[in-house]
This record gives sequence, structure tokens and C-alpha cells, in this order.
Amino acid sequence: MTAPVPPAAGPAVRLQGVGLQLGATRILQGIDWQVQPGQVHALVGPNGCGKSSLIKTVLGLMPHEGQVTLHWPGAAPGVLAYVPQAIECDRTLPMTVQDFMACMLQTRPLYWGIRRSVRERIAAALAQVGMAHKASRRMGDLSGGERQRVLLAQSLVPPAQLVLLDEPMAALDQAGIAVFESLLAAWRQARATVLWVEHDLGAVRRLADHVTALRQGRLLWSRPPAALHDAEVVLQLFARRGPASEQADGNTDTDTETAAHSAARAPAHPPAEELAA
Repeated sequence: MTAPVPPAAGPAVRLQGVGLQLGATRILQGIDWQVQPGQVHALVGPNGCGKSSLIKTVLGLMPHEGQVTLHWPGAAPGVLAYVPQAIECDRTLPMTVQDFMACMLQTRPLYWGIRRSVRERIAAALAQVGMAHKASRRMGDLSGGERQRVLLAQSLVPPAQLVLLDEPMAALDQAGIAVFESLLAAWRQARATVLWVEHDLGAVRRLADHVTALRQGRLLWSRPPAALHDAEVVLQLFARRGPASEQADGNTDTDTETAAHSAARAPAHPPAEELAA
């Protein structure tokens, strides 16, 4: 007998008619989108298509049109964690990794010290990402991949029911990617809702429960990850745009067609099941 699936700890996420404009630039337009609770849901698309802006809109950081609703399973909202793609740290700032983590976990000033209970939680989170031995290092002295691991550790305390990830693998080496994949598995087991912006389509195919594609600020499709085995789907997503098209996140995307053809030349896979609309 199959064991029953535990109820989702994370919320359903629903966007209705969401649009975003910054100055004269239209970033997002007409986004109607729903993420099921307890799902690892990936966002893919060319650079500048609005993926990061959409995540920040869900976070409430952008002045948007339309409605963003989080339907939490309980009477009270749960914990939300956000992992940006990168952070810049001043090398002259005497803030250690432990200090950085403590800022998220206690309200009293750092110069009053870090409570023992907080130090223990920090040590456990850093151990999960292989950074326990770096607790006393300054944030500004870490490599980009090490800082990304610290950001992943910061997302673990307290345990979150809604996790938003903006290209978390971008600065990670192979060992760091393995750490990230183990965290993703743990979030899935805990039935958290995960919104994950990612450019590595191979990782998305392996690890996501569902995929939504954006292009030029519009929702292109939302399907199972098997859709990314279809070369035509990938080419449609990454086809080169005209020179007058605007980039939603301020980046210039000159290599998308090449990337699409590379994805299309990937090794063959078994035929995918019929895709949901």
C-alpha cells in the first residue's frame, strides 16, 4: 500500500494580471500564473526576460499591477527565504560569516554578542553547506562560490516553507552544486514551495517538478520539465530577438540562439509524455 503524501507545508502562489513597468521600460505584462503548494517550480528564459523581476514581485519588492496572493496552508503565514544570485561585500567591513548569519537571527546589536543558541543554529546551517570551517572568516574575503554557500545556509534558519532562489548555482563549483541539490531534495521532502530561477536546463529537467518559461516579460508556457527534452520548445524559447527589443532586467542577450542550438544538440532522450498546456 502506498503511503499517503503528507500535506504541503508551503503555500500556493497565484499571480493575476501582474505587470511591472520601470520608467519607460515594460518589464512584465499580463502574467497569470499559479504554483502548486509543495512544488519545486523552475522559471526559465533568456537573459533579461523578467525572471528575477518576477521573483522580486512575488517578494513584494517591486511596485506592480495586478494581484500576488500566497495561500498558506495554516491560519498564519509561514517563513519565507530568499537567495539572490550574488551579493557584493566590502573587503574592509569586519563582518564575519557568523556575524552575517546572526544578523538574520537576532535583533540585538552584534556588539552585544551572539547568543549561544544562535551560534549553535548558525553552526548547524553552515555545516549543511560545507562552510562550518569558514565561520570566522570575513564575508569580503570569501570567493563568489563561498558567499553563495553562505546565502544558502542563511536560507535554512529558520526553516522556510516558501523558498525563492535566483540562479543559486551561478557561482558554485561542482561540490557546491551537489550541496545545492541536496538542499533542494530536503525542501522537497519537507513539502516547501520552491520558486527557482535557473539557466541550466539540464538541472531543471532533473530537479524541477514543473517549469514556467518567460520571454520578453510574458509567460510563454508552463509545463512539466519533460518539455525541455523537445528541441523545438527550447528553440522557441531562446530564438534571437530583434535589435530593438528591450531587455527586462537590463542585460544584453547576444548568445541565446547559440545556447538554444546547443541544447537542441543534447543527447537524445526517450519520448516525453504528452505535455500539459
